[in-house]
Amino acid sequence: MKETILVVEDEASIRNITRVYLEQEQYRVICTDNGQEALTMARRHKPDLIVLDLNLPGMDGMEVTARLRQESDVYILILTARTEEADRIAGLRIGADDYLTKPFSPHELVARVQAILRRNRTTSAHISVAGNVLRFPHLEIDPDRHEVRTGDQVIDLTTTEFSVLQELARHAGRVLTREQLIDRVWGQDFYGTDRVVDVYVGQVRRKLEQATGETLIQTVRGIGYKFVDEK
Repeated sequence: MKETILVVEDEASIRNITRVYLEQEQYRVICTDNGQEALTMARRHKPDLIVLDLNLPGMDGMEVTARLRQESDVYILILTARTEEADRIAGLRIGADDYLTKPFSPHELVARVQAILRRNRTTSAHISVAGNVLRFPHLEIDPDRHEVRTGDQVIDLTTTEFSVLQELARHAGRVLTREQLIDRVWGQDFYGTDRVVDVYVGQVRRKLEQATGETLIQTVRGIGYKFVDEK
């Protein structure tokens, strides 16, 4: 049996076919049809990834994601019937790792799940090998502890946000294109557009500014981003 996946979907047909296709790949699948129970099951079973419908009755997927992000870095793949870019970006902003628009192919969903879970293994290996603390005037980035500090304050970053910051910091002063960040953070299994990079860089920049009062990630128009932390 592979990793555990929690499927949160109120439409029984979609929930069942998702479960069947994931179980065919030997994943352990647990299911629920509502947001409140999803939170309870996530705490109890500690899944490796959550497939989460946004349009749930009662507590919707946006609120579930926001609450999960207060206590966990579990990977979240959101399912949405909302085709507007603003809705998809909103899901990424509050902490989702990827999204899939309904109607979708079950084969594509399985491919997305596999890609996200491979990202986890790749990132962990990459961090353990790096091993060296990156120190700057305002920040200290510790790959082994997966921790970012400014003075005595720990800056709370998700797994993907940490990887984005770490990659930029390792090339401090140099511009990295969106394509380079996709390749180095998400890898060749990436699905989506480079707009996802903008969302994550924006989230990291905002958190660093709130903690340090400095703009440490600069946008180089038409090219990409660079990390600059100087006295």
